[in-house]
Amino acid sequence: MKHVLSIAGTDPSGGAGAAADCKTFCAHGCFAMNVITAVVSQNTQGVRSYMDVTPELIADQIDAVFEDISVDAVKIGMVSVPATIHVIADKLKQYRPPFTVIDPVMVATSGQRLLVPEAEESLKTVLLPMADVLTPNLPEAEVLTGMHIETFAQMEEAAKAIVAMGAKSVLIKGGHRMEDATDVFYDGTEFHYFKGQRLESTSTHGTGCSLSSAIAANLANGMVLADAVGAAKKYVFEGIAHAEPIGKGHGPIHHFYSLYKAAGME
Repeated sequence: MKHVLSIAGTDPSGGAGAAADCKTFCAHGCFAMNVITAVVSQNTQGVRSYMDVTPELIADQIDAVFEDISVDAVKIGMVSVPATIHVIADKLKQYRPPFTVIDPVMVATSGQRLLVPEAEESLKTVLLPMADVLTPNLPEAEVLTGMHIETFAQMEEAAKAIVAMGAKSVLIKGGHRMEDATDVFYDGTEFHYFKGQRLESTSTHGTGCSLSSAIAANLANGMVLADAVGAAKKYVFEGIAHAEPIGKGHGPIHHFYSLYKAAGME
């Protein structure tokens, strides 16, 4: 069994953040671990408030994991302030995990900003270059590059720009596109298109968290990069398609659909 670490904020309603990350790791047959960067009060209807964990405690959590258990991949989510970004980067340099997948969480689905403006530059210059895979959605890619992104050609240009900033590869998610939900993946050499069917569903809470976590788990399990991304996209699609109606807002995906199906519990 591979061991995968989430470094992210919380979600007491269980659909996003560290909760979604750990569910996704387990669904992929991995042992899930988590380091909390922020305590977030949120549910399917939105983010209410959050409190950042101190850099010292974040560092101590990371040390506690790496000094005891081997880590096969790391997924990084909510890092809202520069101090958090710097301490995580320092620890990644110290421990050098085999794979690091970064989801540059800037704004929650509900519209609540989760990255303070002064942290944007730190994210770009300190943490982004440590990503084996970066997974921005279209608005996040626009913030990172300063570009307007609408067409596939613009998605490709943005992907090249992000790799030029230091990320080894980038998946620009197309969920905000009006036409379809096609993602563009650039591995630093060539482009891969992962076409996505748009589902009429409100069960989209934590999709970005789950996608990046699935990529991390797939890499830990030995998949090659493009296959890891493609399998992760399929996993999230199935999770949305078979989600249970939970909560009054945007509910979570069904993280364990394939396991329920295999057990005859559809």
